[in-house]
This record gives sequence, structure tokens and C-alpha cells, in this order.
Amino acid sequence: MNAVTSSSAGSSTAKSPRTRSVRLPGGLGITAGLIGWFILVEIVSGILQGYYVPLFSDIVVSLGIHDSDVNWFEAAQLLLSALVVPVLAKLGDMYGHKRILLIAAILTAGATWWLVFATSFWSFLIAWALQGFYVVWLPLEIALIFERGRVQQRGVSTTRRAAGLLVVGLEAGAIIGALAAGRIFAASGQNLTATLVVPAIAVTLVALVIWIGVPESAPEGGRSLDTWGFVLLAWALLLVTGGLAWMRMIGELALGAGAWVWVIALLLAGIAVFVWFVRFELRQDDPAVDIRVLRRPEMWPVQATAFLIGISLLGAQGPLSTYAGTDPSLGYGLGLDATQRSNIIGVYLVSLIVGAVLFAVTSRRASPRVVLIAASLLVGVGYLLFLPFHRELWQVLLNLSIAGLGCGALVGALPAAAAAAAPRGQTGIATALTNTTKTIGGSFSSAVFGVVLAAGAGAVASQTAASLGGYLTVWAICAGGGFLAALLLVFVPKVAFADAPAS
Repeated sequence: MNAVTSSSAGSSTAKSPRTRSVRLPGGLGITAGLIGWFILVEIVSGILQGYYVPLFSDIVVSLGIHDSDVNWFEAAQLLLSALVVPVLAKLGDMYGHKRILLIAAILTAGATWWLVFATSFWSFLIAWALQGFYVVWLPLEIALIFERGRVQQRGVSTTRRAAGLLVVGLEAGAIIGALAAGRIFAASGQNLTATLVVPAIAVTLVALVIWIGVPESAPEGGRSLDTWGFVLLAWALLLVTGGLAWMRMIGELALGAGAWVWVIALLLAGIAVFVWFVRFELRQDDPAVDIRVLRRPEMWPVQATAFLIGISLLGAQGPLSTYAGTDPSLGYGLGLDATQRSNIIGVYLVSLIVGAVLFAVTSRRASPRVVLIAASLLVGVGYLLFLPFHRELWQVLLNLSIAGLGCGALVGALPAAAAAAAPRGQTGIATALTNTTKTIGGSFSSAVFGVVLAAGAGAVASQTAASLGGYLTVWAICAGGGFLAALLLVFVPKVAFADAPAS
């Protein structure tokens, strides 16, 4: 911990970080202490993502709602995170990444405490949505690490290595949260309020960690916030993600064929506003999102890959769980109970960690472009293997582990690559956009997969089970996303994301 303390203390003046950075030895240099703190932050971020899932059944009973109402929690949080992440990241570029990271942590802590005492559906829904501010933590952390690493000759590769370590902390936290929740609930005598206090305390401590231990970046002066640009972006994201969320709810809520009119209208309106947003941004001196930067050959494939990988990373776990629980007497499925299905997800999370570790270890020596392509190919191969091999548990675990290795590497590699491709003063918004596009990809896949699987329900012996063709379609889409991402990354210049001379 002494290394952490000295690192943060050394950043108390504007001059000392630059002076010390080139003198510090070691693989992580000036950012060693910073990464130590951020790993703690990401462990808590992972806890938030894994802690509540085993408790949803008890939360449903406590609030007096139906199981299907839980879908609104996820939809609300996805909507809010898609709206606020670009704005907060831009504010980080303008006013300092630590400052905005601390604000996001405080807002997350407040929402997490609100969840403890929420007693109604609407109260819990609002608090759950506001808790989504944690989504901006990782983009801001990577932006801060990269900005401080610019003075080093290995700043870019150091950022890639750090990103891999942060993802390890994130996934480890998710496993810790998932395993701890049920045990704490049982130890507290099934007291839900006492159980929900634990993540609230953890996030509060994280806010203190950021305040005390994290140094600030050096934002450029003379920047202005493109308010109208962000309004247009938020409106476009709201329309598109709202349309996708409504599309997913059609089958679950039995809304009927007429609801598709609203889905199409929302999506078309969202696309129209996106076009308006792009035309507006091209006329701005300091745009909310620099479209010219996004059009660079080292940037647009990264953002497109984030969308394509989001399809499988965020959208494929639900179908996998239902497939694993399907009765094999139907001719497919594994017939696993809830505990066994959770073990499958656990294996997938471990493969994500291994992929992130491999990315961190190889980030110095391997070409970043080659790593991105290889990771995308692993995702494609993993899901492609599901098409012929899905009857046995070991086949499912092998396929999922291969895809997980690729996804684990990409979760850290994509924001690091975006930061390396962004000009100075735009690292925060560039890394955040990989998160936003990944979220849109996940929303898209969740909606499409829900429709695909629902279309086959009732056509088999069980009126609730999806057809095998539906599952094969889901896996084919995930595989196609991985292979298409690898193809797009081929267009990235070979020298992209490489270390630059010290500034």
C-alpha cells in the first residue's frame, strides 16, 4: 500500500507527475498505485453487477410485484447509462476525470442506499436506474490512466495492460457478489434490508477511495460543453434503446401485433435524430462527439466492434440459461437446475477473467491490432461451435469458454484502443462511446433474441420452451458478430494503438 500512497501523494502538484513519470521503473510505472486503487473500484463495480441477481426472487416478493417486472429494472438502467455516460465522460475531459468519477461514485452510493429502503416498485425502479452511474467508472478510469501515461514512452501499452487488470477486478467482483449475496441473505435470517446494506457500504467506501487515493488528470482549458449536441445524442439514444426495450417486451407482456408499429416508429425516429446529430456536430468547433475522429480508420472499427461484441456479451446469457434448463426430452437442452445453471455462468465469468489476464500479459509484446482480431475470432469460433455441438454439458462449457476468452480480452482492449486512437482532450468520450455502443448492441440483441426465441415457443412439446431453431439462430448471430468484428478490424492501420514517443 506504500506504493499506492506515494503515487497519489506525488501528484499533489501539477509538476511532480510529469517529473517523476519517466523515472519510475517497473512494468506499470507512474500508474502502479493508480491501478491498485482502480482494481478496488472495479471489484465493487463487479459486486454491484453480480450481487442482486440471486436476490431478485426475494426482491419481487418484498415489493409485491411479478417476476416479469424485473425486466423493467434492467431496461431503466440501460436507458439511463446510455444517456449519461457520454455526458459524464465529456465532462471528465473538460474538468478532470477524477472529479467526475467521484461525482459518479457518490451518485451510485446514494442510489444504492436508496435501494436498501425502497418499499415500492416505482421507488426501487428509480433507485435502480440511478445506480447505473457506475457504468461510467471504467471509461473514466482508463481515460485517467491514459492521460497520465502520455508522458511515458510506453503509455499506450501500459494503459492496455492496466485495462486488462481492471477487467480482472470487475469480473472477480461479479463472482464475489453472486456468491456472497445468497450467503449473506441466509446468515441475516433472510432479512432483505440487511442484505442490501452490504453493497451500499461497499460503494460508499469506494467513493472515499477515489477521493483520497486517486490523483487528478490535467484537463485542457478553454473547452465548452456542446449542450445541444448532447441533447440530440440523448434524444436519439432514448428513442433507439426505448424502441428496442419495447420490442423485447412485446412477447413478455403479450402486447399484440399492433405494438410493432410503435417499435418501428421509435427506431426510425431515433435514426433520424442520429442523422440530425451528426450534421449538427460537424458544424461545431468543440462538438460533444467529434465525428471526424470517429471516422478515422483506427477509431470506427473499434466502435463497431464494441457494438458487435455487445450482442453476445450482453445478450446471449439469458438464452444460454434457458437452453441449459430445457428438458432434454424435447430433443435438445441440458435439463439443469438453477444451481447447475449458475455454475455454467460461473465458468463463463472465469473464462472472462482468464481472457482479461492474457490480454494484460500480452499487451506489451503483441500487436494491439492482432490481439483485437484474435479476440474477436475467438468469440466467433466459440459461438459457431454451438451450432453442431450443444447436446452435452462439456460441449457447452468448452464453446462458452472459448467465446469467454475473447470477450474478456475485448472488454479491456476496446476502451484502451479507443483511448489510444483519440486526440488529447477526447480520451474520456472516446472510451465512453465504446461502452455506449456496446450497450446498444446488447439492447439490440436482447430484443431480437427475445423475438426469435418467442417465435418458436409453442411449436414444440412444451408450450413455454423455445425451439431449437431459435437457439441456433441466436448462436449464429453471436458468431457472425465476432467474425464481422474481426473483418472490420483488418481495416485498422497496422501501426495503430502503438506506443508514441514521450510527450
